Amino acid sequence: MPLTVSRAGLLKSRLSRFTRVLPDLEKGDVRSLHRARVASRRLRELVPVLQVDADAARKLGRRLRKITARLGRVRELDVLLGLIDELRASQPVHQDALRRVGAAVAKSRDAARKRLPDDLSGELYRLARKLERLLRDLKQSDKSQSDKSPSHGRAVRWAIEARVARRAARLLAAIEDAGGVYLPERLHGVRISLKKLRYAVELLEAVESTRGTRRSPVVGALKREQDVLGRMHDLQVLIDRVRAVQALLAPPDPAVWHQLDALVVSLDESCRRLHGRYIHDRQTLSAIASRLAVVSARQNVPARGVRRAG
Repeated sequence: MPLTVSRAGLLKSRLSRFTRVLPDLEKGDVRSLHRARVASRRLRELVPVLQVDADAARKLGRRLRKITARLGRVRELDVLLGLIDELRASQPVHQDALRRVGAAVAKSRDAARKRLPDDLSGELYRLARKLERLLRDLKQSDKSQSDKSPSHGRAVRWAIEARVARRAARLLAAIEDAGGVYLPERLHGVRISLKKLRYAVELLEAVESTRGTRRSPVVGALKREQDVLGRMHDLQVLIDRVRAVQALLAPPDPAVWHQLDALVVSLDESCRRLHGRYIHDRQTLSAIASRLAVVSARQNVPARGVRRAG
C-alpha cells in the first residue's frame, strides 16, 4: 500500500504542533508546557523512521529526549497541583490534609521551574530550527524521488510497521509482567508501553489512511486505557507525596498525622477501583496489542538495505 502522506508531510504536521506552543510556553503557560512535551514525544516516535542519516537521527533523538525529560519534571508537579485542587473541591473532608500537601508540592514545583535552564526557550527554538532544516531537506528529497521510485515510501512504511510490532510486543510483555495484583511500578510500565504504542499506531494510520484528524477506534481504545492508567499513576504519586509530608512532620502532630493517613486511605481506594477497571479491560487491551503485533510483523518485509526503525 503506498503512503498517502510523504515523509515531509509527516514531519510538518508534528513539527507545527511543537512550534506553535513555544510562544505561550515562554510565558509559563501550564497547558503549553504539556502540549510541548507531548509534541516532543510524537517527534521522537517519528524521527527514527524517516530514513535520514543515522547520526543526524540519533542526535535529534537525544535532543528530543532531553527536552521531554526537562519538561516532564515540571509537568508532573503541575499535574499533582491540578489533582489536589480537584480533590479539594470534591472531597472537602480531606481539605486540611490536601492544603498541607498542596503547599509542599507547590514549593517543589517552583524549585523545579527555577532549575529549568535559563536558555530553555532558546534551546527549544534551536531544536525547532534543526527540525525545520530537516523538513526542507525531506521536501527536496521527496520531490526528487517521486518521479523515480517509491523506495522512500516503502522504507518508511516498513519501518513504522516494524515499530508498531515491537511496541505491541513490549506492551504484551508489560501486561504479563504486571499480572493481576496492584503493583504500581509494573502498572506504570504498562502505561509507558501503551503510550508508545499509541504514538506508533498514530503514525501508521497517518501513512495508510485518509482519516484526517479523526481518531480511529484502535487509537481511541488505547487512549482510554492510557487515561485510566495515567489517573492511577497520578494518584499513586500523590500518595507518595502525602507519605513524604507525614515523614517530615516536626514536631510530630497526631491529629495532622491521622488526617494525612485518612487521605492516603481514600487515595488508595481510588487506585484500587481504577485497577479494577484496568483488570476488566486487560483482555481487550491484550487482544488489540496481539493483533497489531501479528499484522504489522506479517506485513513488514523490508527490502535489502532498508534500515529497521530504532
